[in-house]
Amino acid sequence: MWDPLSKFSDFLYNLGFFARTLKGVGYFARQTQASFKILIMQILFTFVHALGITTLLALAIGAAVNIIGVSMLAQFAQDQLLYTILITIILRELGPLLTAFIVIARSATAIATEIAGMVISHEVEAYISVGVDPIVHLAVPRFLGVTISLLFLNIYFAIFGLAGSYIVAQFFSAMPMDYYFSSLLQHLEIQDIILSILKSVSFGAIISIVAVIQGFSVERASTEVPVAGLKAVSGAFALCILVNVLLSVLYYII
Repeated sequence: MWDPLSKFSDFLYNLGFFARTLKGVGYFARQTQASFKILIMQILFTFVHALGITTLLALAIGAAVNIIGVSMLAQFAQDQLLYTILITIILRELGPLLTAFIVIARSATAIATEIAGMVISHEVEAYISVGVDPIVHLAVPRFLGVTISLLFLNIYFAIFGLAGSYIVAQFFSAMPMDYYFSSLLQHLEIQDIILSILKSVSFGAIISIVAVIQGFSVERASTEVPVAGLKAVSGAFALCILVNVLLSVLYYII
């Protein structure tokens, strides 16, 4: 049975947890080397290890848009629309969302299950007993690591989708390089870059916070660990799609 009071209470808790994590970012610089190691390992796993699949998706989507766009728009003498379509799909809309999905599939489950396992094994209680804030030590480095990684993954995706796809498209339809890149830059606006960055940062914050909250939400049973991972994935997916729609609507309205 759907309980609106309970849902509102959960919303306030999640909002408070997010605010507590943001506050903890200010204290993170004074943490021990162990906390920085968590941050580095999170960036390594979320960003570096995801470069392969990100490259493949960016090249495939960029090349597909190039090939389909050139063949279809040429029939209507609207070749210049290709660059607007490329920027819209790769930089502004699909790029940030796809990189978010990659991070959700790889990192959200890993973070939630890792922290849930620490709760079950009483490791979090041990941190508290020796005066270590688990939010600052566990949540903040993962929050920073995922957000930074998603931002750079989005930039990487955009570079390979817009520039790298040109190389792939040459096998199907020849196009002068200087004409392609000059036309692409002419159609690129600062608002497109800002929206893309805003989306990637928002998605990174959402994914990390949802995963950490689900990890801390377990109690005693080990069977709760995989459930926390599943809830982290589903919750992050839903919120990222919702925020993506809201930001896109605001962009077109404003």
